Amino acid sequence: MESQPIMSGGQHKKYGIANPGYIPAAAGTAAMFAPPVAESQGPSAPPASMFDNMPGYEGTVAGGGGFLPPPIPAQPAPHPTPGPEQPHWNIPSISEDTARDAFSLYASSKCCYSSAPAKDGVITNMEAFNTYRYRLETFTESRSTEWSHEPYQGQPVDAFTMQPPGPWDIPVKAPTFFVEGQQKIKVPYTSSMKPCHGCVGMGRNPCKDCAGSGNKVCWVCNGSGVRHGDDRCLHCNGRGRENCSSCHGQGSKQCSICRGKQQLLVYINLTVKWTNNSEDYVVEQSSGLQVANLSQVSGKELFRDSQYMVYPVMGFPDPMVVQAAQRLVADHQGKFSQTSRILQQRQTIELIPVTKVIYTWKGKTYVYFVYGNEFKVHTNDYPATCCCSVM
Repeated sequence: MESQPIMSGGQHKKYGIANPGYIPAAAGTAAMFAPPVAESQGPSAPPASMFDNMPGYEGTVAGGGGFLPPPIPAQPAPHPTPGPEQPHWNIPSISEDTARDAFSLYASSKCCYSSAPAKDGVITNMEAFNTYRYRLETFTESRSTEWSHEPYQGQPVDAFTMQPPGPWDIPVKAPTFFVEGQQKIKVPYTSSMKPCHGCVGMGRNPCKDCAGSGNKVCWVCNGSGVRHGDDRCLHCNGRGRENCSSCHGQGSKQCSICRGKQQLLVYINLTVKWTNNSEDYVVEQSSGLQVANLSQVSGKELFRDSQYMVYPVMGFPDPMVVQAAQRLVADHQGKFSQTSRILQQRQTIELIPVTKVIYTWKGKTYVYFVYGNEFKVHTNDYPATCCCSVM
């Protein structure tokens, strides 16, 4: 089904896409006390005619029509200012004892690793390959609308009593910056009462197990009414049919959409979503350790800057970090401002310690890495492993 975008025009803003409409399936009537027939299916979704044409929400559809772009600010946004320059930090290389302890802990965590190489291996060289991780976080608020409904149980009906506020004019309480969350709000002055589309306002639907007859063929006598010879079937009293257990012989069941209330409260639902969009850049280092391993550890924080809109890092000793900051800041501010409202940005730089350890064991040379504040270990060639099998 193709969707046609709604353009802004007139005195009201229009959001979302146009719904070309819905044609409900034809309704049928189930026979009473008759062999089961195919059940007539009601509409699986509410028809487009069920929804009123609300000013400012003309393109809203059931199921949602995508995120709504925020309005242009009435006042220009404040320009970001450069963050304070931070002194150049360095992390001293770890000691041999620290490297050995980390290696022993790593070996003990593996069920098939012998502890001998970690305990008896001789460290011949240790080299630091400390690297930087730049992280940019953009905390955004996005809003989307959709038509919703619920069983009518006396809730207020306020549609057309006043013009509903625009989706970005409804006040909400934002969570703490960089903490994700979601809130659903019933848009004021959009609630109306409509007959339920699932049961055509009847409150009940034909039972699908017996096709509305209220009874089914007796499973004991297979509908004959007798069992051995001319003995009457005691299960169905000789009728050949038994009451449907699903609907208790009524032939119909309560409508699951309106829960038997016959009427629905139809309204526009506003979903407000707060998202922390985070992206990292890690400077490549020549130690041989894959950059993907560094995502599991933390480092020493050297720089932190949090503003409504941050300014790319300036004057940092590593030019790769400066270039990454310029690229990510421009990318985030251009990308997320199209479909959401940027509430806050934060950028940090961490120094992640990476130490390459070369050791010998039984006359052969091996390598392992100790990295992060957690002293995590990685190696590709642990020399003493065994094959474990679980019986």
